[in-house]
Amino acid sequence: YVFNPIIVDNVMFVLARNNSLVAIDATTGKEIWIHEGLQGIAPRGINYWESKDRSDRRLLFQLNSYLQAIDARTGKSITTFGKDGAVNLREGLGRDPSTIVKTQSSTPGKIFENLILLGSAAGENYMAPAGDLRAFDVVTGALVWQFHTIPHPGEFSYETWPPDAWKYIGGVNTWGEITVDPVRGIAYFPLGSPTYDFYGADRHGANLFGSSLLALNARTGKRLWHFQMVHHDLWDYDNVAAPQLTTVQRDGKTIDVVAQAGKTGFLYVFDRVTGEPLWPIEERRVPPSDIPGEQVWPTQPFPTAPPPFARQTLTADDVNPYILTAEERDNWKKRIANARNLGLFTPPSLNDTISIPGAQGGANWGTTAADPSRGIVYVLSINVPSIYKLSTQAPVPGGRGAAAGPQAIVRGRTLYEEKCQTCHGGDLRGDGNYPSLVDITARMGPESLREVITGGRPGMPSNNDLGQPDIAALVAFLGSPNAASGPAGRGAGPARGGGPPAGPV
Repeated sequence: YVFNPIIVDNVMFVLARNNSLVAIDATTGKEIWIHEGLQGIAPRGINYWESKDRSDRRLLFQLNSYLQAIDARTGKSITTFGKDGAVNLREGLGRDPSTIVKTQSSTPGKIFENLILLGSAAGENYMAPAGDLRAFDVVTGALVWQFHTIPHPGEFSYETWPPDAWKYIGGVNTWGEITVDPVRGIAYFPLGSPTYDFYGADRHGANLFGSSLLALNARTGKRLWHFQMVHHDLWDYDNVAAPQLTTVQRDGKTIDVVAQAGKTGFLYVFDRVTGEPLWPIEERRVPPSDIPGEQVWPTQPFPTAPPPFARQTLTADDVNPYILTAEERDNWKKRIANARNLGLFTPPSLNDTISIPGAQGGANWGTTAADPSRGIVYVLSINVPSIYKLSTQAPVPGGRGAAAGPQAIVRGRTLYEEKCQTCHGGDLRGDGNYPSLVDITARMGPESLREVITGGRPGMPSNNDLGQPDIAALVAFLGSPNAASGPAGRGAGPARGGGPPAGPV
């Protein structure tokens, strides 16, 4: 788990071994209660809430795409919350709930007054749901408001997408941290890129609110302002780091600001009430795409200040001469020199394409902090350049999303796209960093494969949030004759190479 304990009245609440939530006396270390059987709980934290008279104290957390509440004093489930103690987060997202692999984010959401505000990590595959932002009543579990991050007809910025894009495009989700200004009642949501991460020929337009910072009225969900850091994102430059609140002095005035560090390597700073940039942000022309049907947005925002905190260029001269053999160094120099390399917003191509800071670079989750008293924002900069390359794949007969065999195999394909494809590729062949999964069932055997899928391996995250039917479906897909033929009907396959991120993207 990546989790800071919560301490209330000398009681420490922690996620512990064997998928349990434990209350401990913070002075003596004595166990007060333990709530077991939480396999699949969101690993990056829980929320604590108490009523004004403190008679009602509860812990709220996400488990297998359900929002649940337990009594903080006893550790027992609160059965009056939602339906029998849980709210199904798969419902209300414009998709058949039974087709959604998961919706929960690894992060715990944010408590504001009597609401819990939630983002999601609903997947990056075709027909994954949009990452709608929602607020639930902490006492009843009732939905209070919902904001469509891919607009529906009549909603603001609907025209930045193809018609009815919300019915088939997914992503645009907050899987990172939400920040709330409790005095003003403003919630700041850092939003991710649309599906697919590196291919957008089926979603022409700027694609609001993809890769944006969105300020909402925390009580009503009404949009107050937004800023899109990346138009028509083709690089997975989603906003993941928590928006940071601080106060600065400028021209003799005190300004409360919100600062968003991006994977682009820029820090974007705004008046937290109006959304006005603290320094000018210029729209500059960027390179076009060479992918048929792709329409790159012609300009992208470039902050004029502060300067980038991460590297945004990579050339053959940057290859480290000390950690590679002469042959390896020459090979990398040639590959970089021959790659498409036109700067921060070089669109992915059928040829090698340099991406820096890259999908794993810049600022990622958990990499920012602020000192409000001094007006300082701290950013842990990650330099992980990547080389991406799209691939053309033959459609499955019947077109996009057509059935590829028995229902279990169809389900397994969806799970593969959600869980495995980023690393192992649409053709299952992996690359130099990730092994091929072609014929993996024959090579390993179904039972051993189940164990690896469930428990993970070094360099591979576990999938203990999947139930046995989903594990069986994934094994069935990997063992099917057409598994390596690529996703159903996708025109261009996933970008691969250069260490794609593990976990939700």
